[in-house]
Amino acid sequence: MDYSELEERLIKTRRDFHKYPESGWTEFRTCSLIAQRLMELGYTLRLGLEVIDPDSVMGRPSENVIASNIQRALSQGGNPEMIAALHGYTGIVAELDTGRPGPVVALRFDMDCVEVQEDMKDSHRPAREGFSSVNNGLCHSCGHDAHMAIGLGIAEVLMSERGNFKGKIRLIFQPGEEGCRGAYAMMRKGVVDDADYFMAIHIGMGVPSGVFALNISGYLATTKIDAEFSGVPAHAAASPHKGRNALLAACSAALGLHSIAPHSDGAMRINVGTLNAGTGRNVIADHASMRIETRGETQEIADYVYSRAVEVLKGAAMMYGAEVKISKAGEGTTAEGSAEMMRISGETVRGLGIFSEVEDTVFAGASEDATWFMRRVQSHGGQAVYLGLGSDITAPHHNGRFDIDESVMINGVKALTAITERLMS
Repeated sequence: MDYSELEERLIKTRRDFHKYPESGWTEFRTCSLIAQRLMELGYTLRLGLEVIDPDSVMGRPSENVIASNIQRALSQGGNPEMIAALHGYTGIVAELDTGRPGPVVALRFDMDCVEVQEDMKDSHRPAREGFSSVNNGLCHSCGHDAHMAIGLGIAEVLMSERGNFKGKIRLIFQPGEEGCRGAYAMMRKGVVDDADYFMAIHIGMGVPSGVFALNISGYLATTKIDAEFSGVPAHAAASPHKGRNALLAACSAALGLHSIAPHSDGAMRINVGTLNAGTGRNVIADHASMRIETRGETQEIADYVYSRAVEVLKGAAMMYGAEVKISKAGEGTTAEGSAEMMRISGETVRGLGIFSEVEDTVFAGASEDATWFMRRVQSHGGQAVYLGLGSDITAPHHNGRFDIDESVMINGVKALTAITERLMS
């Protein structure tokens, strides 16, 4: 394997994904080009509804939005045959069976972007060098473009070296990580049920270039909530008593949500991210919508804050004679890396001698839905880790000026392929 040529391909691939970002459940161009490349490499593919349980899907846009995003993907160079094969649901599982009995090793790479506007100043490298986002309000400002490029690089190396190990390799390209929307539906479809080992990786995360982390810990369990309040409109002066004010119900709920008592067993979080309501200054608002998230250090704490949030929302609606519809738009759980797999990974990565430092654990403090895969594999007796690839970054994650150190991607490929081959030897 010529790693200098591979590094050039990684950068080119990452920049292409960066230029054409797609948000959760709409990654049609992205998904189709990944599937095309994996098929060219010789992997066996399952796509769309073959790897997604539709009854477990959360936060997927309306069919009209899906259709418009498919048209955009086609206009931006997506593969028509692969897009058609998705049947409206993004997601790929690619498998390489060596034909020799051995373990199943699964690796996950997330595909979606963040809903943020990219900075277009010349001081921002993607803008200066011509690969900034062409899709308004969308930007790969979390590093998923690099994750996908690394995943394809790993696919290439493992296929070329398939005679050196035994068992099955399973590459999972997951939609909708942002908002914790995609992994649960893939997990429920059973894509990791027979996996002996599972790995996920994230670039950056406050870890500098040259450093590799064997365990990203502290992911909070989370639930993303959409609440729709329905009231009764009325003239605000002539007949206010005939109205049922959805706006006031939502405002009361917002205050109540931020007043939920903290849990004594650990950290919890709640945030009302958006509140939109009303139609005019002289009309009693008959509709209000809220986007909320709850988080907890453990699943038990997360369950507590979520259940209290539901009670607050229902109570606020009742107080103003309104109704509220509550739905989950995303959900993630907690998970910890398996000690033995961390040990094996550490020995392997340190032995490569390509990192200036290998850290045992890095604290995250956010949420990540790969935890569903980790928990599933571990519950079936397997092992799982969430790895960190250090990269100097130009701005915090989810910021329009975010950019990575592209030179670290090739070492990410080398590390994960080495760990995979060690597990399968």
